[in-house]
Amino acid sequence: MALKHICTKPSPPSMTLPSPPSSSSPFPSMVVIPQSSSTSTPSALLLPKASHSLHPFTHTDRKDHFIDAIKASLSDCLSETHLDSTVPSLRSKARGKVRDVYDSGDHLILVTTDRQSAFDRVLASIPFKGQVLNETSLWWFSKTQHIISNAVVSSPDKNVTIAKKCSVYPVEFVVRGYVTGSTNTSLWTIYEKGIRNYCGNALPDGMVKNQKLPENILTPTTKAADHDVPITPKEIIQQGLMSEADYNEASKAALKLFEFGQRIALEHGLILVDTKYEFGKASDGSVLLIDEVHTPDSSRYWIAHSYEECFRNGFEPENIDKEFLRLWFKDHCNPYQDKVLPDPPEELVSELAWRYILLYETITNEKFIPPSTKEPVHDRISRNVSSALKSLT
Repeated sequence: MALKHICTKPSPPSMTLPSPPSSSSPFPSMVVIPQSSSTSTPSALLLPKASHSLHPFTHTDRKDHFIDAIKASLSDCLSETHLDSTVPSLRSKARGKVRDVYDSGDHLILVTTDRQSAFDRVLASIPFKGQVLNETSLWWFSKTQHIISNAVVSSPDKNVTIAKKCSVYPVEFVVRGYVTGSTNTSLWTIYEKGIRNYCGNALPDGMVKNQKLPENILTPTTKAADHDVPITPKEIIQQGLMSEADYNEASKAALKLFEFGQRIALEHGLILVDTKYEFGKASDGSVLLIDEVHTPDSSRYWIAHSYEECFRNGFEPENIDKEFLRLWFKDHCNPYQDKVLPDPPEELVSELAWRYILLYETITNEKFIPPSTKEPVHDRISRNVSSALKSLT
C-alpha cells in the first residue's frame, strides 16, 4: 500500500520532484499522483498499480532491482536469534523490540533483527530491515563523533554492532521539529487534546497537524511497564534517572544531533521530522550515544519538495518511514488493545522493506548490498561474531 491520505479533501495536483542532489544517485525524477482516500474496499489494503503510486521515489530501476529479492525473503527474515546457544563466550541475552543484546563480558553484542515494532509491540518482520538499520546507524555514528562520542567498537556482520558496555540511562530523548504523529504519545495527539505544556515545553495555540514548530523541542520519555511515558527534565532529575550534569550534556547533544541530521537530510531532499536518541554512561564517566541514530525506525522523514504544497492543501506529507504501516494497523485493528493483530499484506511489507533500503541509499549516497551468499543468516552471524570476539580477547 502506497502512502494513503487520511484526509478527505480533494487531492492536490500532481507534483514532480527533482532527483536527489548526488550525480551518482540511482533515483530519477518521479511524478506524484494522488491516491483516493477510500478504504471501503479490500483493494485499499494493497499497493496500487505502479502508475498510481503516491510516493515520489517508489518506482525506480533500483526498486525493480530489489523487489524480487525482498519478496523471496519474506519467509526468511531474521525474527529471532539464539547466539547464546551458538557462540560459547556469550553469557546472556536481552530481547528488545528490534535488537537482541548479548553480553560477552567486556562488550555488548547488538544484533539488529528484522522485527518491526510500533505501538509498543512487534507488528511484523521486514526483509533486510535489520541490515538497513545497523548500517544506517553506523553511518550516522561515524558522522556525528564531532558532536558526541559513541559506544561503537566494531561491526563484524551486516546485522551486528559490538559496543562498549555502559550504564544506560532509562530515558529516551525524543526531539521534534513538527506537530505530527498518530500514536498516543505523538505530539499531534497531545496537542489535539488541548495540552499546551508538554515535557516542559510551552506550545503555542493555533497550530495544525504537520506544522513546523517555532523551534525544535525535546520531549523525553521513560519506561513504565511496556510503554513510553512522557517526563519533564525536572522529573528526570528529581527521580534520580540522571544527574543534572548528565542530563544537560545529553539534552544539548540530542538537540545538536537533530539539527545536524536535519541539515544532512535536507541536502538529500528529505525533512527529518522527529527522532529519538539514547545515551549511556561509560566506565570513565563520559556520556556516550548508543542504540541507533536517525534510522527509519527511530525517525520520521518527509519528502522536502512536496511538504509545503501538501501542508497547504491539508494532506499528510509524503513520507519515507514506517508511518504508513502504523496507519494501516490503526485502520484495521486496535494496536494498543487487541491481543492478536492482523497480518499486514505482503505487498505492504515489501513496500516498507524497499523504503528502508531507499532511505539508506538516499541519505548515505551508498548502494545497499544485500547478503551475497545462501548461508543461513543466523549461521553467518554466529560465525562472524565468534571470529570478532576472538580478535578482541
